[in-house]
Amino acid sequence: MARPIVLSNNELHVGLSRYGEVSDVYFPYVGLENHTIGSNTRHRVGVWVDGRVSWLSDGGWTFKYNYHHEALIGHIAATNEQLGIMLEFDDAVDTDFNALLRTIHVVNMRAEARDIRLFMHQAFIIGDSGSNTDTVQVLPDDNAIVHYRGRRTFVVSGQVDGGAFFDQYAVGVFGLEGREGTYRDADDGELSNSTAEHGRVDSTIRFKLEIAGHGSARVNYWLACGTSLREALYIHKSIISQTIHKRLAATAKWWRLWLRPAKKIAQRIEPEYRQTFVNSTMIIKAHIDKRGAIIASSDGEALNYQRDAYAYCWPRDSAYVLWPLIRMGYTEEAYNFFDFCRRALSSRGYLSHKYRADGALGSSWHSYVHPDGTVSAPIQEDETASVLFLFCQFYNKTRDDALLQRFYIPLVVPMANFLSSYIDNRTHLPKPSYDLWEEHFMVTTYTTAVVQAALFAAANLADQRQDEVSAVAWRTVAEDIKQAAQERLYDGRQKAFRKGLRRNKNGTYTPDETIDMSGVYGAFIYDLVGDNELDDVVKTVLDRFGFALDKPGLPHYEGDAYYRSSDDSPSNWWFIVSLWLAQYYLNRGDEAAARRIVSWVANQAWSTGVLPEQADPVSGQGRSVAPLCWSQAEFASTILDIAKR
Repeated sequence: MARPIVLSNNELHVGLSRYGEVSDVYFPYVGLENHTIGSNTRHRVGVWVDGRVSWLSDGGWTFKYNYHHEALIGHIAATNEQLGIMLEFDDAVDTDFNALLRTIHVVNMRAEARDIRLFMHQAFIIGDSGSNTDTVQVLPDDNAIVHYRGRRTFVVSGQVDGGAFFDQYAVGVFGLEGREGTYRDADDGELSNSTAEHGRVDSTIRFKLEIAGHGSARVNYWLACGTSLREALYIHKSIISQTIHKRLAATAKWWRLWLRPAKKIAQRIEPEYRQTFVNSTMIIKAHIDKRGAIIASSDGEALNYQRDAYAYCWPRDSAYVLWPLIRMGYTEEAYNFFDFCRRALSSRGYLSHKYRADGALGSSWHSYVHPDGTVSAPIQEDETASVLFLFCQFYNKTRDDALLQRFYIPLVVPMANFLSSYIDNRTHLPKPSYDLWEEHFMVTTYTTAVVQAALFAAANLADQRQDEVSAVAWRTVAEDIKQAAQERLYDGRQKAFRKGLRRNKNGTYTPDETIDMSGVYGAFIYDLVGDNELDDVVKTVLDRFGFALDKPGLPHYEGDAYYRSSDDSPSNWWFIVSLWLAQYYLNRGDEAAARRIVSWVANQAWSTGVLPEQADPVSGQGRSVAPLCWSQAEFASTILDIAKR
């Protein structure tokens, strides 16, 4: 699974596969309604030359990927030595229009002139629904093809540089009635010019190019997206009148302006990390919907391997993703996210497991009935605490009193009141909830750490607001939690933090001695224990994991099986937790050790800076989705820690 290039304007989001195919099209929300979901809906790119057609995913092609122009504009070089053809793509989502823009430089690597035909294929399942009710039609007067269903419309077109539009087309059915799709119509280099179809439909267009020996031609292709045919056609006509090159230039300009804070910081760091840092910042931005939701990953390929994808807004993940942006001085993204959380907040003051980009509840595997026999909302308490803590940090960073005016009563107060009330009076620790790895219902060290830190921070905000009653109440609970954590969660004999406590059906608790990096990081970043104790804890953990700086990856806990290659394989390494350790080393002044980890992570990234969730410790291959925003954010945060020194 991987999307080496993602493109976005925070309303339309497109993911390109390792074969340069359009594989994800989210519109009109980033992360919601993937109109190319499924294994057979990728938009194929093919070249017919010397009597046969070759699709980029067929094999025989080599690929290079990059973001260039100092903007979220992808560059893919696809070369087929056997055919003597190279295709160079420059791809962007227009920052002003909901349109994917692709310029394709077709290079004839042979000495003789050749008839080369470029085929662009489109296959949608509009609204990511299984119903076969889409329509595709040719629009001759507009030199376009339209795919639509309901309030979602996609207009496809393109021109050869010089003005000629695509010269042939085919529309049809795929995945039904034994039909593979219109791309098979290109086998002989010709298309049928069929004009309309309905059901599960696809389309293919052709550009016929006569290219001299060692010569080239350029094809401009676009996909205009709208909530009506009128809207999509308006975008289509605007691209024609303004030209795709001017639209690409305008998009590049927008990104260069937006990147200024990141670029300023990048000048202070080594070239080794610079591009991955800048690209990580853009990738994060690409996953933020303009209405506030921050999507964990847009990599839709996950659905080919499991029940759901990662295209949801987890409040906790979002808090970590936003932090490096806030540190760099970006404010709009954070403001919109807190507004999103304000709208999503439950009547009791907590945030749920995850959300769709439109604010509706996302899918969940958590139960209301828990292993200890109790019944309660299936929450991850740290998600609420993480958002509250981040809001306090955001205010401390900006000192914008308008933030408190807008969010203190509807967001800070209910969240802090919930956290301060969701306490087991016998232990003085937070009640059990699902852990941040979303597997265990228990009282974890990590959740305990972030809850107490959030309540301390909220109490300080209450002081700012002269809300003395809340300040005292929240601070008192936070102090009790911190004391209880040191007594119940820290094992002085082993010099380690327990993963947590599991509540039994009789109301008692059993310690879980599993080593979990989240507990270590939580204790570190949220100031749960003193430095000396923490140093001992880190040493214990690294000894237990057999950590070495020559292979500086870490699992997130002992025995983790998520995406593990086989039952007898070691647990995968998580870039998030490895970078947590780098941040700890930087805090302790061991910059050399931190840089070893950061360099390893940077070397694991795609050439575009895209980082997956995990790496296989045996093969070194990326595992799970790519990009994962949290991985990108922890890399950026660690680089900011280096730049600060």
